[in-house]
Amino acid sequence: MSLFSMTGFGRGVAEGENYTVTTEIKSVNHRFKDVRFKMSSLFNGIEMELKKTLFSQVKRGTFDVYINYKKAEQSSRFDDLDADKVQAYLERFKEIVGEGQKLKVSPTDFLRSEFFKDNDLSQDPELNKLAQESFKSALEKLMESRSGEGEKLKSVILAHKSEYESYFQKIEGQSELFQSGMEEKLRKRFEEYKDEVKVDEPRFMQEVVFYLEKLDVHEEINRIKTHLEKLDSIIKKGGEVGRQIDFLMQELNRETNTIGSKSASEEISSSVVQMKVQLEKIREQGLNLE
Repeated sequence: MSLFSMTGFGRGVAEGENYTVTTEIKSVNHRFKDVRFKMSSLFNGIEMELKKTLFSQVKRGTFDVYINYKKAEQSSRFDDLDADKVQAYLERFKEIVGEGQKLKVSPTDFLRSEFFKDNDLSQDPELNKLAQESFKSALEKLMESRSGEGEKLKSVILAHKSEYESYFQKIEGQSELFQSGMEEKLRKRFEEYKDEVKVDEPRFMQEVVFYLEKLDVHEEINRIKTHLEKLDSIIKKGGEVGRQIDFLMQELNRETNTIGSKSASEEISSSVVQMKVQLEKIREQGLNLE
């Protein structure tokens, strides 16, 4: 299954005998699903149907839907003129001015709304049908756009993950030094002060062992490996992964911080900083995914 970005755009056009309907859908990030229709009230009757179709295809995001229509080029405004209204107007006007008076009128005088036919376009089956067709086409283009952006985000995330792993492998290769280095320091200190200060050596060594156990990072390393495998799995599976990636980044960041707190090595600390940078970059990209 593909990964989908929450950002995308789609445009669809449907042409009929009397109308051309254009639909544009723009989507951006959102924690949940939200849609805003910006269209003529003529389409209010099919709004819920369009919303249901949209939500069946997407998981998250804010969607702005623009639907516009215009009459077909072969149609003329004169086609909508009501001949009876025009005739009634002329006859009434003659009664007012008198039969002997010459009327001076221009055809454009009748291009006002009161001379048009009383058509209820909201009940026009062709107009609604074209709106649905253009919406479907725009939705298909939107999903293609979101899929394309999703694949780009996938590549970026995997690149940052690879960078994270390169620093992680350095730390894993030095995992034994976390304890051995500190143990050596503590032994040297013991040798320095054992003649000056009376120290119970068995008790001291017991405390050293207890302290060194706290510096063991193998558990953190194993958990990091598990989380990285999980990240690979959800990216491969696809679908709704944005929240899962965000959660994994929190877990990886926690384990990475723990490793950093257990090391006094400048090299390891530097690697930990770079690992955290890559995790933040992955999290930022993950926020754009469904």
